[in-house]
Amino acid sequence: MLVANMSDIKLVDLPHDYKPSESEEYMGPYQLEYFRRKLLKWKADLLSESMQTVEHLKEENWNEPDLNDRASIETETTFELRTRDRYRKLIDKIDAALMRIAKGTYGYCDDTGEPIGVKRLEARPVATLSIEAQERHERFEKSHNED
Repeated sequence: MLVANMSDIKLVDLPHDYKPSESEEYMGPYQLEYFRRKLLKWKADLLSESMQTVEHLKEENWNEPDLNDRASIETETTFELRTRDRYRKLIDKIDAALMRIAKGTYGYCDDTGEPIGVKRLEARPVATLSIEAQERHERFEKSHNED
């Protein structure tokens, strides 16, 4: 199902307890809406946590006179910033997944075009490769990194 743009997608009213199953149409309207909502919620949660970090950094006392306390603050800040950078990269992947939903390619392997599978997408909604293609990719990287 190739969709020209997001406005072409018909939003679906999902039952509040809906969970995708292998027995229904793969990447049909219910599954697409389910994953779209899941991705949007995940993105909102990440953005909210990032805003909390910004607020925390604004409130931090950077002129701590005790060197040990200052070192602790800097270590915690470095850790938080590294985590937020991972969030930023994850948000990029979420946005890409939302674009795949809009284009009608979500849920299909980038390498083979085969379905990725509902279970894999439940575990990793931003997945772009089937398990088999991911394993091939990892074996290839491992064999080329050992050289």
